[in-house]
Amino acid sequence: MRIAAACARAGRDPAAVALVAVSKTVEVERLRAAVAAGLTILGENRVQEGADKRPLLDGATWHLIGPLQSNKAKRALETFDVIQSVSSVDLGQRLDRLAADVRAGERVPILVQVNIDEDPAKAGVLPSDAATLVAKLVALPRLEVRGLMTIGRFAVDADVSRATFRALREFGSTLRDAVPGLGQDLSMGMSDDFEIAVEEGATIVRVGRALFGERPHRHGDGTTDHVDG
Repeated sequence: MRIAAACARAGRDPAAVALVAVSKTVEVERLRAAVAAGLTILGENRVQEGADKRPLLDGATWHLIGPLQSNKAKRALETFDVIQSVSSVDLGQRLDRLAADVRAGERVPILVQVNIDEDPAKAGVLPSDAATLVAKLVALPRLEVRGLMTIGRFAVDADVSRATFRALREFGSTLRDAVPGLGQDLSMGMSDDFEIAVEEGATIVRVGRALFGERPHRHGDGTTDHVDG
């Protein structure tokens, strides 16, 4: 397995890396087969697609890995176990308020999306603003801030991707020292570069194309939406 091989090169335990199978546009029957084969964490870019699929599939944990609009926060909480793409105080506060009813008695696992490369085409909080954001999110009683997520650069040169992933790992370490309560997770790496991400410390990789084949990309608001690997 490629994740295990990457872990071996980095001296890491493969059990410390979770594989999110990105199920965007994949038919439910194929997903049932994938879950039966052991791909039990599924990731969707869009709230509605996840909401349509989840009732039809048993045995999976669902991650939202695409951008989340505030007006879809309630549906996201109803559909997804983990939300990986929180990047504003307003969204975090809305999730926290809604969770009192939608997920009563539990804390909602989230990741903070960081635009570590400061790429204007990508979503996520800028590194210069991340400490303030994370401190406010950690203080919300119904959210569990498990760590950070980023979208890597699209480059042929592996060293370019490595620089992004290393930067997030180092940034996360510094941020955890400054903001107690931030978790250890690092969600980074897709089909073309997940092995490099694992070598650089990823605890979650988001892989779609390498598992399910090529699928059409859909762009909504002009930002980069290539979180499907």
